[in-house]
Amino acid sequence: MVRVPVICSLMLLTLCLFLPAKGWSDIYRYVDQNGVIHFTDNPTSEKYNLYIREHNGKVSVQDLIRHYAGVFRLDEDLIRAVVKVESDYNPRAVSTRGARGLMQLMPETARDMRVANPFDPEENIRGGAHYLRLMLDQFKGDIELALAAYNAGPTAVRRYGGIPPYEETRNYVSRVKKYLRLLRRGAGSVL
Repeated sequence: MVRVPVICSLMLLTLCLFLPAKGWSDIYRYVDQNGVIHFTDNPTSEKYNLYIREHNGKVSVQDLIRHYAGVFRLDEDLIRAVVKVESDYNPRAVSTRGARGLMQLMPETARDMRVANPFDPEENIRGGAHYLRLMLDQFKGDIELALAAYNAGPTAVRRYGGIPPYEETRNYVSRVKKYLRLLRRGAGSVL
C-alpha cells in the first residue's frame, strides 16, 4: 500500500519534469509534525530543504543573493558587501584559517548551516545568509555587532561587550560598512 504523500511526491516530480522551466524553479519541501509534506518554490523559513534543483540555465550569484536575502529577510546590499569583503566574489576562495567559498564559511559553521559543499555558490550563500540572519537576531539587529560576530564569532562579541579589539575584526566591520554605503548610493560597479 502506497501512502498518499508518496503518490503526491511522485506526481509533483513528474509534473516538474514535463513542464517548461522558467527562471528560478527549485522546489523546497518540509514535513510537518503531522507527516504532511509541504512544497514551495519560495521557502519562507529554515524548515524547508532543497528537494529538486531545476535551474533554467546558470543562476548568477546576484540571483542567489536576491533569493536568499528574501528567504532570510536580509538587505541584498548587506550580503553583497559581505561577499565582496570575504572573497571578492571568488567561489573557490579559501582563507588561511580554512574558511571557504563566497561568504567564507568555516567548516563548523558550514556544518551548522547544513552546507555540504561550501564551494557551491548556492549552498554557500544560503548558509552564509542564514548565519548572518542568526547573528543579526542574536544582536538585536545591530549590524556592526552582527558583522563582528560573523567575523570573530558571537562568543568574542559577548565577551568584549561589543566589537572585539581584534584589528582584523575592526577592519572587517569597517570595510563591509564602506561597501554597504557605496552599494546603497548606487555604486554597484565597485563590486
